[in-house]
Amino acid sequence: MRHKIAGRTLNRTASHRKAMFRNMAASLIKTLRSEEGAENNPEVPGRITTTVPKAKEIRPFVEKLITLAKKGVLTEKAAEQYATKAAKDTAEWKAWRESPTWSKWAQARAPGIEARRRAFAALRDIVAVEILFSDLVERFADRQGGYTRILKLAKFRIGDATRHAILEFVGQNDRVKRVRAKKTDSLQVTASKAPAAAEGTASA
Repeated sequence: MRHKIAGRTLNRTASHRKAMFRNMAASLIKTLRSEEGAENNPEVPGRITTTVPKAKEIRPFVEKLITLAKKGVLTEKAAEQYATKAAKDTAEWKAWRESPTWSKWAQARAPGIEARRRAFAALRDIVAVEILFSDLVERFADRQGGYTRILKLAKFRIGDATRHAILEFVGQNDRVKRVRAKKTDSLQVTASKAPAAAEGTASA
């Protein structure tokens, strides 16, 4: 009995389950840069279709990677104050390399490099890591968590009747709420028009 054991096994071994999460997360991230005319091009960027249990397991996996990337990019930006614009192997660059400023730059940039290495260890895909640290970090710069959502579909898979769902990044296909005019405003407008009409009839 699996008492007090978190997570879904999904009828797979640990290694198989880890590889599946890695591939699906990389596929979701790489849909943001789909090339025109390429094979297996997604209909909607930033979206994949899978089963509901898989989507619920992949969602925290992807969101933790985005949080890791955001922290890594912040440290990389903080290290830019110690960087140099000189070309490599020039006299100015060699002087900067031997100065204490380089040590501060390397120390400040180390957490960002570690974050990229951890993301690559989780995804094993260079393109997905590049998209993660550039496009997704910029897209969710002002958002604190909740980067993805699960939309359950009405159709069920033939065979085992498993329900399908859409896992996508938020912000691209968000619904825009329409602001309806209040009834009080319309009543005030009609009330203001009534005296004007009465004055017009009186003058006539």
